[in-house]
Amino acid sequence: MSSDSRYTNPLIGLFDATTRIRGRLKAAFGGIAAAAGLSEMEMTVLNAVAEARTPPTVPRIGRALGHPRQVIQRSANALVAHGLIDTLPNPEHKRAVLLVPTELGRARKREANARASQMVEKLLASMDADLIVRTNENLETLRSQMDSHFRQFEQK
Repeated sequence: MSSDSRYTNPLIGLFDATTRIRGRLKAAFGGIAAAAGLSEMEMTVLNAVAEARTPPTVPRIGRALGHPRQVIQRSANALVAHGLIDTLPNPEHKRAVLLVPTELGRARKREANARASQMVEKLLASMDADLIVRTNENLETLRSQMDSHFRQFEQK
């Protein structure tokens, strides 16, 4: 295992690296949400709703993305107003409704994905695709470990 001597703790190095790569990805893909007529956060929430295995709630999206519920709620309200997502009653909670994409929302996401695919192809031409796959797998493992750690504290 190699270590980067610039950091006293590997998590500090991970935080720095992910912050920097997020900035680069945001710069590369920043115009996609605007081209879809959405704010960056609205596009993020639309993606979260459309990609969810089961209809999510606003609080669940907020926890998963590390954003306050109120920020997610504002974007969800805007997406409902634009006809891109809809709400369903939640049998497990009276106020936290379930969010589902509408057909218009799915279409808008497909259009955004098509634009993103063009940028992805350009980036992949100069990057190691296998390294990206391995890195994503490792990040998913780390995220799962962190989620387990934080769940222990939530249960106390």
